[in-house]
Amino acid sequence: MITDVVQRWRGGRASYELAGAPINTRLYEVAPIDGKGADNTARAFIAANHYAKSMPAARERIGLYRAGELVGLAVYSMPSQVKVLDHLPCPRAVAVELGRLVLLHGVEANGESWFIARAHEIMRARGYEGVISHADPVERMNLAGERVKPGHVGLVYQATNAVYRGLATARTLRLMPDGRVFNNRTMSKIRARERGWRAAVDELVAIGATPPERTDTAHDLHAWLLLELPRVTRPLKHGGNYRYLIGLTPTLRRHLPKSLPYPKVAR
Repeated sequence: MITDVVQRWRGGRASYELAGAPINTRLYEVAPIDGKGADNTARAFIAANHYAKSMPAARERIGLYRAGELVGLAVYSMPSQVKVLDHLPCPRAVAVELGRLVLLHGVEANGESWFIARAHEIMRARGYEGVISHADPVERMNLAGERVKPGHVGLVYQATNAVYRGLATARTLRLMPDGRVFNNRTMSKIRARERGWRAAVDELVAIGATPPERTDTAHDLHAWLLLELPRVTRPLKHGGNYRYLIGLTPTLRRHLPKSLPYPKVAR
């Protein structure tokens, strides 16, 4: 189901509000999260509040604050496939993906568009020229049949006049029992034994995978994944996310391709 409600988070659980409720902007401040510990602050906020629990590799983190409390977060990141940035008519060095957008319960329903507009001003001041973002139209269900994430058409991007360029690549996702995606980047980390691979393995073991050291594939984590992933995750065919391009500078906005008609919420 694709909805025209907006999603809010707290403690890993989602709530929903009708789009369009006015935000009292005098109560909020938007500021970058910088310095030592910035990644830890952003990662802890996502882990505590968002169902996915994970944060992409951040280039910039911008917070939404109310009375000094962090109540929203935009993470601008490098996509797992860097060539995705080539959809923007600017060098990759000044292009970025909006990889996470999380607002807590209590932030008014049109808070996204107001927050994102201010976050983009900060990004422009820091030298970035373009942002690519995606809206996921496919809902997620846990094994109990509860919806943990609805489908979205990208109303927040449409409200900021982003350029819609159609669907990204179709793929098959691997869903964990709670409805979270065990993504390709995490799988690659395990195969290559990159930093954090052990924690990723432990996550699979926690949902029923046999620890690698107790199998014949301990020396070959690629083979271990081939064996264990089908046992503890389920496939979900995904037709592709809706892709949006955002120009942060007048020059880039002039060079963006023409927008396709915006996808609509099914009634």
